[in-house]
Amino acid sequence: MSFIEDGKSVLKNLDEYYNQSINKEKPVLRQLTISWLHKKLDLAAHLENGDLSGKKLDYFIKDYLDNTTRLHHPGYLAHQVGVPHPTGALGSLIDGFTNNAMAIYEMGPAAAAIEFFMINYLLEKIGWEPMPAQIEKRLNFQHGGGVLTHGGSLANMTALLTARNHLDKTIREKGNPSDLVILAPESSHYSIIKAAGIIGIGENNVIGLETSPNGRVMVSKLDNTFQKAINSGKRIIALVANACSTGTGLYDPIDEIADFCHEKKIWFHVDGAHGGGVLFSGRYKTFLKGISKADSMIIDAHKMLRTPTVCAALLVKDAAASDHTFEHTASYLFHEKKQPGFDFIEQAIECTKAGLGLKFYMAFASIGEKGMEAYIDNTYDLTRQAYEYINAQPDFEVPVRPETNILCFRFDAGDKAQIMLRDLLIEEGSFHISSTELNARRYLRIVIINPETKMRDIKELVASIRSKAKNF
Repeated sequence: MSFIEDGKSVLKNLDEYYNQSINKEKPVLRQLTISWLHKKLDLAAHLENGDLSGKKLDYFIKDYLDNTTRLHHPGYLAHQVGVPHPTGALGSLIDGFTNNAMAIYEMGPAAAAIEFFMINYLLEKIGWEPMPAQIEKRLNFQHGGGVLTHGGSLANMTALLTARNHLDKTIREKGNPSDLVILAPESSHYSIIKAAGIIGIGENNVIGLETSPNGRVMVSKLDNTFQKAINSGKRIIALVANACSTGTGLYDPIDEIADFCHEKKIWFHVDGAHGGGVLFSGRYKTFLKGISKADSMIIDAHKMLRTPTVCAALLVKDAAASDHTFEHTASYLFHEKKQPGFDFIEQAIECTKAGLGLKFYMAFASIGEKGMEAYIDNTYDLTRQAYEYINAQPDFEVPVRPETNILCFRFDAGDKAQIMLRDLLIEEGSFHISSTELNARRYLRIVIINPETKMRDIKELVASIRSKAKNF
């Protein structure tokens, strides 16, 4: 069987999968056991026989797709993973086939050029000076910089490493002293504490910022935390703010925090993995007021920018701060050579890096800025409509008015009931939702991220929860 014929089979199955999903013909999620899936997919036999082509490939794809989580299903409301635009998915195919590990320009000139373009595109949206396309002019004046990484956790860690090295340029060679801390709200994504542990700062040296009951940073309390750290002889690597928080989807007051950090000369990092996409919304961009005052920011394109996983942008206001964060010694790579482009390798942890910019660009360019704005606005708008509807139900409680497309709510029952309801919904297959804690109480949580999800689906979800709760 030829590559073309196998490719047609793959596309045919994906098209059928897509239509089954949007029409709710198959459950949004089936969680069968690993051993069952090993047998169903016939994994051992295909490895032994080397026969994954033709009809056997066709059967394999059908079985595989039947056991995936169907993000295109209108009942997919669980997690902050976007429904990719099909054109972006084609970008993943092209990148996978060409396999250009483009951290070094000569290993993927087109991929590197597109990543360079997309980084500059984001820098300009933030309000930072873009990188000069004439590489010889790099760092001749202050301009921004950045890199696309394999996920927001890696982007956050890269940002914190950049901030650490900016604070003390000797640390990279000598190691971490014991006086370093990071300031971040408890509502921060777990990747912040995780990164602190990995880079040797220590998880216990992430000092929590005081927040409101809903988890939003209280600017009036920032100085208390700052003074305690300074009086204890600590040096602050960075202050981290959420745009938005993962649990509730609330934005921290970026503008006011930025002013505080500027006054105290602290590196200000904004985790905009999910909510940073409002850079492209005329209506909701106000949540990022003051973002140009930050020192670094991350945005996950695979969340709200319709890009296949994974693709996250780390962006910095001053490229000089990150230019040698990961400077390497490797004679087979770093030597005098013709260099018409830019090597991203000194901006990133990865030495082998996929052409992430291709799928990002193709997903975005397929609908354009206006299309992306409409998508973001529609999901945010629908979440507000869902809030108004659920909040009006006498047997439901909504603790926070949503600012993004994340909505938490609770059926009138105990904490264990919320988990049981979620499990029953998933088992039935009509809806896939998540759960979170807020103020020591368990809530159901939805993320309206699928463009196929409508208000009727939200009403069906509420009715389904009520129906299942009768069995308690």
